[in-house]
Amino acid sequence: MIDPQFIASSPAEIGLDAGRLQRLYDYVEQQVAAGLPSAQVAIGRHGRVAEVRTFGTVTRGGVTGPATDDTLYCLYSAAKGTTGVGAWALIEDGLLRLDERVADIVPEFAGLGKDDITVEQLLTFTSGFPQAPMHPRLWEDRAARLERIKGWRLNWEPGTRYEYHATSAHWVLAEIMTYRTGLDFRDYVRTRLYDPMGVPDLHLGVPDELHARVANVVYVDAPAQPENGWGETNPDTVLHFNQPSQRRAGCPSAAAFAGAGDLALFYQRLVSPSESGAYSALRPETIAYATKTRTQEWHHDGALPVNRGLCVVVAGDHPAERGFGAHASPRAFGHGGAGGQIAWGDPDTGLSVGFCTNGFVSAERIRERGRTISTLAAECLAD
Repeated sequence: MIDPQFIASSPAEIGLDAGRLQRLYDYVEQQVAAGLPSAQVAIGRHGRVAEVRTFGTVTRGGVTGPATDDTLYCLYSAAKGTTGVGAWALIEDGLLRLDERVADIVPEFAGLGKDDITVEQLLTFTSGFPQAPMHPRLWEDRAARLERIKGWRLNWEPGTRYEYHATSAHWVLAEIMTYRTGLDFRDYVRTRLYDPMGVPDLHLGVPDELHARVANVVYVDAPAQPENGWGETNPDTVLHFNQPSQRRAGCPSAAAFAGAGDLALFYQRLVSPSESGAYSALRPETIAYATKTRTQEWHHDGALPVNRGLCVVVAGDHPAERGFGAHASPRAFGHGGAGGQIAWGDPDTGLSVGFCTNGFVSAERIRERGRTISTLAAECLAD
């Protein structure tokens, strides 16, 4: 739950229309009434958050009851953005360059065709090893993780195409952070970013004493079977994050935990750094550098170019199709998560959005809900 000092006294104080904001809250509440077990939403602007609204029921620590504003949710791939800023900080601090070879930083990564992969390719998912496995039983053991990385092979030649790296690229990023700072990657993002940004309740890996605040994940709709069978992620993988060991391990691409207010405030620090004051942990020029589109027109994932910066999606000329709703500017950036988690900010309007749920529904319903929430959020801007 975010510090009360970062909650605006009224929506108008941060340039939001109270009536339009209520329409957003009503929509989220309707989603819960229609079967979603719980949901939490928050909108930020001018360095603060309007408020956090939480709806529904959750099971936390074996106890079922109303979801509250201090409920923590698994962010799934929205963690790719909240972890990826660790790379931004390394760049700002002179500890990392995009043209460096990953194998020169992480020796265990070398070999089997991977020697020339660059940091930029790693952070844009053009590095060629999307299917490299890291079984959850290895997550808490760094030596075992490094041993597994040694055996990873390429699926295709680096740089020749784009393919979403569900977990593999961020495990390597975690090692880059550790090799360059000497800190466990979880400790690095906390001390360099989360605490200085005023979002200490954003966790990459949940301490044991906080597990009783985490909402258990449930399937509302039966998961669909992909045509080619399950890959690295499957229904069991999704439910792994109900296990203390998987929450604690801090899988850097998926096992971040937070509330919607923490997400909205985190992106506030990135889209409104001047208004965040001492809580802006990164320079504006670093943020602009990291959110520049670096993939090419021929880097497709479906019908559209993927339009990726460093570990984040950039809205570009198709904001709705990329998960930002109908009204986001081309410079909006962020990263959503499985189950429909929403996390993005827009530097042109200063708006930031956080949405969390513990209920998994069909992909079609998630896309429709995400477009609606993001569109309603942008419509909250006062005229």
